Amino acid sequence: MCGFVGCFDLSSGDKPVADGLRDELRAQVLEMSKKIRHRGPDWSGVYTGNNAILSHERLSIVDPLSGKQPLISDDKKIILAANGEIYNHMEIRREFSKEYEFQTGSDCEVIIPLYKKYRKSGDFTAMIEKLSGIFAFALYDSENDTYLIARDEIGVIPLYQGWDKAGRYYAASELKALEGICQTIEEFPNGSYLYSASSPSPAPVRWYKRDWEKFDAVKNSPKAADDKGNIINPGVIEKLRNSLENAVKAQLMSDVPYGVLLSGGLDSSIIAAVTQKFSKKRVETDSTESAWWPQLHSFAVGLEGSPDLIAARKAAEYIGTVHHEVHFTIQEALDALPDVIYHIETYDITTVRASTPMYLLARVIKSMGIKMVLSGEGSDELFGGYLYFHKAPDSKEFHEELVRKMSKLHLYDCLRANKSLMAWGVEGRVPFLDKDFIDTAMSLNPTDKMCIKLPKGAEHAGADGQRIEKWILRKAFEDMLPESICWRQKEQFSDGVGYSWIDTLKKMTEEKVSDAEFARRENRFPVNPPKTKEEYFYREIYSRLFPSDSAARCVPHEAGVACSTAKALEWDAAWKNMDEPSGRAIAGVHDKAY
Repeated sequence: MCGFVGCFDLSSGDKPVADGLRDELRAQVLEMSKKIRHRGPDWSGVYTGNNAILSHERLSIVDPLSGKQPLISDDKKIILAANGEIYNHMEIRREFSKEYEFQTGSDCEVIIPLYKKYRKSGDFTAMIEKLSGIFAFALYDSENDTYLIARDEIGVIPLYQGWDKAGRYYAASELKALEGICQTIEEFPNGSYLYSASSPSPAPVRWYKRDWEKFDAVKNSPKAADDKGNIINPGVIEKLRNSLENAVKAQLMSDVPYGVLLSGGLDSSIIAAVTQKFSKKRVETDSTESAWWPQLHSFAVGLEGSPDLIAARKAAEYIGTVHHEVHFTIQEALDALPDVIYHIETYDITTVRASTPMYLLARVIKSMGIKMVLSGEGSDELFGGYLYFHKAPDSKEFHEELVRKMSKLHLYDCLRANKSLMAWGVEGRVPFLDKDFIDTAMSLNPTDKMCIKLPKGAEHAGADGQRIEKWILRKAFEDMLPESICWRQKEQFSDGVGYSWIDTLKKMTEEKVSDAEFARRENRFPVNPPKTKEEYFYREIYSRLFPSDSAARCVPHEAGVACSTAKALEWDAAWKNMDEPSGRAIAGVHDKAY
């Protein structure tokens, strides 16, 4: 995982760009690139062409010795700057071994021969569908003076686009690289590509489309359990397990030390357990070759005595990882808030709350020489893990909310995980968001994921008498985890690190922001006026770092409860006037709510 900045259409007119202007733009792009060097502290590279400049900051995970970027094709005509990992690159290399001479061992280089194959037809959807991984890339075809920009299906990897006052087009891995240079900044949409030759004013085209986005495509899928929760089709559960194990194994591709994030919740514990299963062998060779780093290290963060630390300790002991606890104080977290907001580039409340401990954790991980970690993001969106899903009125509403949540992951959890870790040059991988596993999970019958009402005294019923959230996922991996972890209720990360963290933020921001200031919030912030004093406090910090209206518009601004979308507020009349992302807001479901 890395960072890049690309500047295209240098002349911004019919005439070729003058040498002096090109030199000036090159110097500017290098300064922009420096702002994201935390994403790639291992190497810097730059390409300057007649109508494009690409600067790259590299974090070397695969092929540290020869895979520096921008990558240049075998015929020297195609230049690529990529951020992310292509997990099936060995398979693609074999496909093109006779028609393309690979210049490096970089997993991202396979994008170049794929482009060569598909540029004639212009079917870039087919091209990008060939990639299994997390990625954002900018490719420049110097022979045809065209460029292709693309982002992975979910938006695990961040990508922004902008236009300067001369109309030049830019793409960058983080917003901060564009702020102050571009008059207009937008997030590049996930699951999309932009090809400059498609029209005089090209726009992103959606390449990622799936049948499961419609309820009718999944409503009759085979059920794993009946309406009382009894298993009637174990093959459905077995398929789910195999699919996730395959995803984890593929994502262990690494030439540097890696670890796992382990909060003690269901999702991170599953990823840790499956990673441990494959960690003794080097997955790249499909042989008996021992792993270069055979001991798996796990990391947990929290306030002293927090729920996550206690649970993570139990999970790590059972799984057998070398476990590390990172304790932070509330004052340390409060002191870090400006740095956190600078790196995550958002003032969204739940993202700031959860990013702060993750940011502190990443610094410790990097200090130990770990450069990549696997994490459990995405599971709650795939399986309805948030506690508000207990209130879903029917399977159609349940599934449609999952689809809405999946479409917004790049704005919240993916943004948090990527930018909090990459602030310290640590790559995060998310096996739950593997493309094939997403298809498996989202094609399940929605009733197998729902918190259905169970008979009195039934096993694994929650405080509300309903089946515990993510039941089918728990059943798939219950033999790999201690019972107390496998059946632990959902605890949102910002809650699990210690309830006093959120309580302190609410109290502190209530005191810091006066009633008079808050009353004038629409004048102070006409774009997305803050809805609470806590949001106002974060917005003040954000506006000092990113003062443009364009930057403010890049942040999501939607009411919700316990991480719901605004649409799901219709599920319970009591939520109508609530706007609180903590899982503890769902009283009667959260068993420690107060």
